[in-house]
Amino acid sequence: MRYALIDSPLGDLLAVRDDEGLTGLYLPTGKHPRTPAAAWQRRDDAFADVAEQLGDYFAGDRRDFDVTLRPSGTEFQHRVWRALREIPYGETRSYGAIAAEIGVPGAARAVGLANGQNPVSIIVPCHRVVGASGALTGYGGGLPAKQWLLAHEAARVGLFAR
Repeated sequence: MRYALIDSPLGDLLAVRDDEGLTGLYLPTGKHPRTPAAAWQRRDDAFADVAEQLGDYFAGDRRDFDVTLRPSGTEFQHRVWRALREIPYGETRSYGAIAAEIGVPGAARAVGLANGQNPVSIIVPCHRVVGASGALTGYGGGLPAKQWLLAHEAARVGLFAR
C-alpha cells in the first residue's frame, strides 16, 4: 500500500492506494482520523491524479472525479457508495431516499451505517447525505467538515451553469 498526504482547505487528506486503485481518502478531522500504517510507503508521486483532481474540486473547477476506486466493503456498502456517486454536485439526499434508490426501502439506518463506513470521502460524496428533515447528521470527518463541503458546493453550483 502506498499513501500520500494531500493539502486541502480541510487539512491534509490521507490518500491510500494499491496497484489497482484508490482504497481510501480520509479527512484529518472527526472522531477517528486515520494515520498511515507502519507498512505503508509514502509515495506522493503515485497520487498526482488524485491531488490534481482534488485541487480542481477545492478551486471550484471540478464536479466529478475520474479516479479508479477500489474501496473494501460488503456488496450492500458498494451499492450505497455507487448511489452516493449519483447524487449531483451541490445537492443532498436523505438516508431514506438512498435506501429507496437502491431497492431497500426502510433501510435508512443500514444506509447510514454504510455511508459512515465510506473509505473514500469527498470523491464518494457521503457528505451529501442528510437526515430526513434536511438536518446535518453524523459525518466521519466531523460535522464542521461536512458543513464546509456542502457550503463549498452550494456556492459554486450557479457558476457551473454559466
